[in-house]
Amino acid sequence: MKRPLYLVIMLWTLFAGLSYSQSGYIPSKENLEARKWFEEARLGMFVHFGPYAVLGNGEWIMNSRNIKVKDYSRLLKFFSPSAFDAAQWVAAAKSAGMKYITLTSRHHDGFSNWDTKQSSWKITNTPYQKDLIKQLAQECQKQGVKLFFYYSLLDWTRSDYQRETGRTGKGTGRTGKSDWNAYIRFMKAQLTELLTEYGPIGGIWFDGHWDQAITESDHASHSCHVDWHYDEIYALIHQLQPECLVSNNHHLPPIDGEDFQIFERDLPGENKAGLSGQAVSNALPLETCETMNGSWGYNITDDKYKSDKELIDYLVRAAGYGANLLLNVGPMPNGEIQPEFLESLKNLGKWTERYGHTIYGTKGGFIRPQSWGAITQKGSTYYIHLLTQELTSLELDFPGKIKSAVWLDTQTPVEWARDKKTKKTSFKLEDRTEDADRIIQVITY
Repeated sequence: MKRPLYLVIMLWTLFAGLSYSQSGYIPSKENLEARKWFEEARLGMFVHFGPYAVLGNGEWIMNSRNIKVKDYSRLLKFFSPSAFDAAQWVAAAKSAGMKYITLTSRHHDGFSNWDTKQSSWKITNTPYQKDLIKQLAQECQKQGVKLFFYYSLLDWTRSDYQRETGRTGKGTGRTGKSDWNAYIRFMKAQLTELLTEYGPIGGIWFDGHWDQAITESDHASHSCHVDWHYDEIYALIHQLQPECLVSNNHHLPPIDGEDFQIFERDLPGENKAGLSGQAVSNALPLETCETMNGSWGYNITDDKYKSDKELIDYLVRAAGYGANLLLNVGPMPNGEIQPEFLESLKNLGKWTERYGHTIYGTKGGFIRPQSWGAITQKGSTYYIHLLTQELTSLELDFPGKIKSAVWLDTQTPVEWARDKKTKKTSFKLEDRTEDADRIIQVITY
């Protein structure tokens, strides 16, 4: 997978001036196969990790506290995740039933978690000195878990980023005129490193487009103060690794070159948090990302942990929409995943080990998730997930003729009847207050 970096950049420079773009993008066979795998994966681990963990107040602290670059850069001297164990991270994800890991290769503070040649603001210049991404990539390949990279489009530390028109990072002390073309070249060079030096990469997960949006509340307009050069960047990614999936957390409808659609802190189409009001794609795989407490990066005072039932409910509802759940952990500054998250992952794994087949490889049900639960489907088999305990009966306009209906855990029959006039099917439900998720398996002719 390794190619001399100078050669890749030279070839890209030669062809960049030609009509090489993602306009009218047609995904390759490898890409379509990767999309199919992704759509069936249903569950992944999001990891927010960087020097901000030292300050223990989330990944946005540089912006929220208006920390100057010269002050924030001092974290380079004492960010040292000496307890980081790639095998433990990957094993924790795998035991929870997660099929892929999405790591923040570079967040908005611009810090790189690999030995980049494009910047000195990187993990190999900390007391730790090691390439974190290299270790994680090797372990993911060893344990059979795909690795994706989160990559920030915006930057609060670099002087070439066009901060003049940006929404964030205004108080970090940068002066002088930015150089947008230089910044685009920097991003291309970094992405080239990530895609040529660390083996097969499942996808690139962009974030930060909204920093330059003319109207951030408009979830349909792609108008920006800058040209992000997406045609060139997406084409570069697909050229280097055709199977690598591209997505962008811009809170907008997908554009040419993107391979799956992201919803932040929201299930597709619900927009309860106000971040994901964009139209839902009918053509691309879907993914929603969420936290286990209230924070992405490590927050020492955030003890608002979601219960096991809340996490299972969210996973099931996401699957009911035909979407993956990317569930976040924010490791502590020493590189360890905190015990509360590990316990939640362990308990989630107990559920996926027993019931994972009701979400993996399924598609969303014939109705959207409802207040009572959600439906997933695999061929002629339907799984009715009952997530509320108060329900004693359920009436559905069920497609096809029912061959059998049983409680999944005991395989005992569920009493059901079809009304000849309304054509609706009624299910009589048992009281199982001890179960987080009561599941009815329905097989149709």
